[in-house]
Amino acid sequence: MQLEKIKILNTEVVAVTQQELLRELHHGVVVTPNIDHLVQLQTNRELYELYRRTEWVICDSRLLYLFAKLLPTPLPQAIPGSSFFPAFYMHHKDDENCRIFLLGGMDGVAQRAMENINRKVGRQIVVGACSPSYGFDEKPEENEEIVRMINASGANVVPVCVGCPKQEKWIYAHKEQMPGVKIWMALGATIDFEAGNVKRAPKIWQKMYLEWFYRFCKEPKRLFKRYFVDDMKFFWYFGKQLLGVYRNPFE
Repeated sequence: MQLEKIKILNTEVVAVTQQELLRELHHGVVVTPNIDHLVQLQTNRELYELYRRTEWVICDSRLLYLFAKLLPTPLPQAIPGSSFFPAFYMHHKDDENCRIFLLGGMDGVAQRAMENINRKVGRQIVVGACSPSYGFDEKPEENEEIVRMINASGANVVPVCVGCPKQEKWIYAHKEQMPGVKIWMALGATIDFEAGNVKRAPKIWQKMYLEWFYRFCKEPKRLFKRYFVDDMKFFWYFGKQLLGVYRNPFE
């Protein structure tokens, strides 16, 4: 199936519904950009180059989906990673060839997420889990151990949930060492949601495109600068795209 891509700033987002993605996703890397990621992509060349290599660039943000309606070709649907991942494992609940390894979260979080998911699915679809230490990506010995654990588990699907851009960089730095893994997903806080130690916004907030504000209310000190300073740049960049004067900073 040939899927259309929609240009938003300097990123090509796959125009796909969740059902189409569940049906077509058999291999490759999945990244889920939101407004914050798109702002980072204006200054972070390394992240930009990784996105260009990525097969599945999926709109994570309902707010971004709303703004994309102003483009000549809008996106068909927002697919938040935290919604897509449970849909993915339930879609594959009877597929014995689907084996997942969870990487991310604070100490013990990935293990709790694994137990919760396996209980919901009714089988051991998650075959391993690891909550790495702080700054693990700069620790060669720990990275070698994580690679060993993933290979030994027999997993062929690995969500990496350690935040952008660390998760994307880690995937591309190490995935060639794990040839048995067919699908990689960069999914931010998804493991925390699956473990139950962080709750998603109520459905009414999601429908009103205010899930981001719900998260801000829960963690105002951590998220104020991101949402109300850094991410404000998106509206400037996007306005320039609508006017036809946006230029990719890396070209």
